[in-house]
Amino acid sequence: MFKHVDHLQFQAKPEKPDAFFAAKLQELVGGQFGEMTVMMQYLWQGWSCRVPGKYKDMIMDIATEEIGHVEMLTTMLARLLEGGPAEATEKAAAANPVLAAVLGGQNPQHAVVTGGGAMPTNSQGVPWNAGYIVASGNLLADFRSNVAAEAQSRLQTSRIYNMTDDRGVKDMLQFNLARDTYHQQQWLLGIEQLIADGFTESGIEDSNAEFEHPEANHTFYSFDPESRAGEGRWAQGPTLNGKDQIVYVPDAQPLTDDKPLGPAPDPKLFVTYDGSMGKGKPGTGAGAHAQGVANVVNKIKGALD
Repeated sequence: MFKHVDHLQFQAKPEKPDAFFAAKLQELVGGQFGEMTVMMQYLWQGWSCRVPGKYKDMIMDIATEEIGHVEMLTTMLARLLEGGPAEATEKAAAANPVLAAVLGGQNPQHAVVTGGGAMPTNSQGVPWNAGYIVASGNLLADFRSNVAAEAQSRLQTSRIYNMTDDRGVKDMLQFNLARDTYHQQQWLLGIEQLIADGFTESGIEDSNAEFEHPEANHTFYSFDPESRAGEGRWAQGPTLNGKDQIVYVPDAQPLTDDKPLGPAPDPKLFVTYDGSMGKGKPGTGAGAHAQGVANVVNKIKGALD
């Protein structure tokens, strides 16, 4: 259950309308790293969290705050769009080609589609996409994604902050910058808490670690004979999980004689083919089904053995 308070978390009061800046501000609403993304990402992570108590509560708290941030931005956008486009502006543009070119930065959908309101889109009018969000159910992996999302969101907010002189807009964006600064730390501290509570050893996602290739999990491969990558910390010293010393391999060579060629193609697919791998097998829907059944049977036999 959600409750709504009829006040913004922080004020969204521009000094004056600015339809052209509003078009830029849309990126912070519905862009890949906009507030809609972190809002939905954290809500999904919170709803899916299987650790009741402080972890689930923390995720839901910040998710709920992000709903309020979307509300702040949409309110700011509506106020920036007040009076634009106006009849007087349209007449001036018609008489002045240079002014018309400047006004081209305005998003016409703000007038045509939403009637002077915000849209769930980025600054180019591309609709927000649920594919932007990350919610895996693994808190370590998700928290790392959250740090990156907040960093990108803050970076874009900082860039847009420099695109306006409106003190009211800057006031709200200063608050948003501060929250993104803290939220990055919150997720990093969350990773520290996961380590302290024993959910992960080192903060490195290492599920099925016992099956890893024993050498590849601590080796830096360089593929340029003149590369200077070996000078970095990532190519020397202990690994972050503390299990090994990093091995640096300059001018890395293939570890196999396997070449990147697929099997002989199905002749019915009319693939250009030189015949060097023999005759391809004609594929059918029935054949694919039989292959799938055989794979399942083999897996069951392997488990029983």
